Amino acid sequence: MTDRVAIIGAGAWGTALALAFARAGRAVTLWGRDAARMQAMANSRTCGEILPGIALEPGIRPVSALAELAAHPLIVMAVPTQALWTMARQLRGEVAPTAIILSAAKGIERETGYFVTESMADALGPHRFGVLSGPSFAADVARGLPTAIVLALAEAETAERIAQALSGPGFRVYHSTDIRGVEIGGAAKNVLAIAAGIVAGMGLGESARAAMIARGFAELRRFAASHGARPETLMGLSGLGDLVLTASSPQSRNYALGLALGAGKPLAAANPSGKLAEGAFTAAILADMAARRQVEMPIVTAVARVLAGAISVPDAVRELMSRPLRAE
Repeated sequence: MTDRVAIIGAGAWGTALALAFARAGRAVTLWGRDAARMQAMANSRTCGEILPGIALEPGIRPVSALAELAAHPLIVMAVPTQALWTMARQLRGEVAPTAIILSAAKGIERETGYFVTESMADALGPHRFGVLSGPSFAADVARGLPTAIVLALAEAETAERIAQALSGPGFRVYHSTDIRGVEIGGAAKNVLAIAAGIVAGMGLGESARAAMIARGFAELRRFAASHGARPETLMGLSGLGDLVLTASSPQSRNYALGLALGAGKPLAAANPSGKLAEGAFTAAILADMAARRQVEMPIVTAVARVLAGAISVPDAVRELMSRPLRAE
């Protein structure tokens, strides 16, 4: 059931996953909506401008017709969280009812508060849904550099079988049944990475950034616990691992956004490349969900207020530093 994999979304991350799965011996159908671009990839056997200098593996077949997905037992949705429901809705009637569908997005749908598996279930109806997450940059995966991620699915044996099938040289896939914990780790770390970037952009030093990551991780764990997530999930790749990566490298779009904000750039000018920073969409809904569950998330709330223009970056830092001292 795992010999053939379809990936929806031919951006950098979807293409990088296609490369990793093909190197693991899978036959991969890579779907993108731009027919001309997909044909160009097929003709040139390269990844094009999204991953310059990277050749397509022989096992990858670029397509632009959804009908090409019908026979695939495993579908990976590599599209942004805020576009996930719309894309999943288009798959109704195009994929087999027995297909397992995984999301590779990291976020929370801001209009509904849906986690990614909830969004796909609402759009597609009955299927088996799961999630791929963990510390990974598309460029690293595309180049074959050592990377480890997590696949979460409700059925433990199926999760293990798929994880083994997708693992290959330099790309390890661990498995879990804690879907919600993996989803929350991937979503919350993006918001916290913006905060880490702000600290660095303001020149507050490595000690401050380390403290922010540690206290932010405490917020992430509290929120996850309120949703029944397992503590060991958050201590693993999809929680602490992904937070450490995303909150420490300018390769992270969320960290880069925070760097710009911390350096004094207005939000409109903080992301001149236009590349998606998922945390900017997740911050407000995450802060709202935490408040409704009475979970303290002061760092997440501060990021949400900065992004909404409700408070300046320096004032947000001052507020956080003046909070009452407490036991850790």
